Amino acid sequence: MSCIEILVAITLHLGLEGDYNNIHPHGRCNVDNWITGAYYNSEENVSLYVGKVIPNVDNNWDLEVGLVTGYSGADVVPMIRYVNDGWFVAPSYETSYGGNIGIAIGYEFKFGKD
Repeated sequence: MSCIEILVAITLHLGLEGDYNNIHPHGRCNVDNWITGAYYNSEENVSLYVGKVIPNVDNNWDLEVGLVTGYSGADVVPMIRYVNDGWFVAPSYETSYGGNIGIAIGYEFKFGKD
């Protein structure tokens, strides 16, 4: 059995001023709710991450928490996503444009595992 998942996310960035990438190819391995993977991020860089899925925190929504690379704010930053049936919501921020705080809302299409 393979742990590999191939995904593509489409996102909308709210509350931010920058011109961000909205299409995110993504490869991940999920074993016993531990996740690791790589994706093409909103800043058009490759991000690597490791984290944990906390299942069913609220009405079938899962919480993904971890650490991720590839963003301009720091070499490694915290990662958090609220996920349900392909839909997700994540906090976001800009180091440019005065340090705006926003939100990324998206849908992730899954092509592997399950």
